[in-house]
Amino acid sequence: MADITNRKHDHLDLAIGGDVGFRKTPMFECVELLHDALPELSLDQIDTSVTILGKVLRAPIIIAAMTGGSARALDINLELASIAEEFGYGFGVGSQRAMLVNPDVAHSYSVRSVAPTTLLLGNLGGVQASKLDSKAVANLVREVGADGLCIHLNPAMELVQPEGDRDFRGVLDALERLSRELDVPIIAKETGCGISPNVARRLLDRGILHVDVSGAGGTSWVAVEMERISSEQRDAVQVFRDWGIPTCASVAYCAAVGLVTIIATGGIATGVEIAQAIAMGAHAAGLARPVLKAFHAGGREGAIQFLHRIETELRMAMLLTAAGDIESLRKVERRVLSPLREWII
Repeated sequence: MADITNRKHDHLDLAIGGDVGFRKTPMFECVELLHDALPELSLDQIDTSVTILGKVLRAPIIIAAMTGGSARALDINLELASIAEEFGYGFGVGSQRAMLVNPDVAHSYSVRSVAPTTLLLGNLGGVQASKLDSKAVANLVREVGADGLCIHLNPAMELVQPEGDRDFRGVLDALERLSRELDVPIIAKETGCGISPNVARRLLDRGILHVDVSGAGGTSWVAVEMERISSEQRDAVQVFRDWGIPTCASVAYCAAVGLVTIIATGGIATGVEIAQAIAMGAHAAGLARPVLKAFHAGGREGAIQFLHRIETELRMAMLLTAAGDIESLRKVERRVLSPLREWII
């Protein structure tokens, strides 16, 4: 258990202060939303609310898959989940794998006391899901009171971890089984490398309707894991530091396939980028590292100020594209520039 706890602490420290960002962008700079000089709207009437997995959010913002498995993680989860509750965002806990190793850490994922009505997403690795029966997975969902369960797909990250998984067989079957047998939605979630057209189609063919693309352009979890290994080991895997599909391209792929819920996570740090993601086909956006850094720098008030800024930027972008609500934002005029254009043609 100490190894997992230490790894969680390493992940938090590196996410906050490490040089672990992608050196390529999520490509939102390639999406131009066309300015509307005659919006015929008042800023006060802009409606940012959206329904995700049956729950209404005040804005299409999910404080994405944070942490768990330690007292430090509990403090972060409680503070950020309470912000999500107060301001109507969604919230996701980090990987619940630590709960399987040591049930005593389950409390570090328990945020319902401060977020009774929040859209709350659980989190379990695909490899772990493939090895557990549906009842055991349902117990993990029930223990945190989750409204949905993210099954995270992270082969690149695992391959860089010396202690990581190497066998990824059975994950798609597990997704299909859990989608059929659990009474909460299953979200297939990447961890920084994005969802390809082929994977999106395979998910949909198996009845998995919801994805979090978690594309390239934000935190590189390969880079995070590279910081935790020896220089010799790092030399062997450094070519994969920027491996992955840019977030914006991945959103477009999933939208083209027709997935029911698309969460755009990976490098989103402004309200304009949320607007661009929605215009490309997303239904909501997930933010992790920027919220964590704002919280680390300024505590609860720092995180709130950051999220308020994001909301203000989103509302302004909506007015300037004459989008009175989120559904209208999905239909605004846009232009896709190179190199994103080449990714999605």
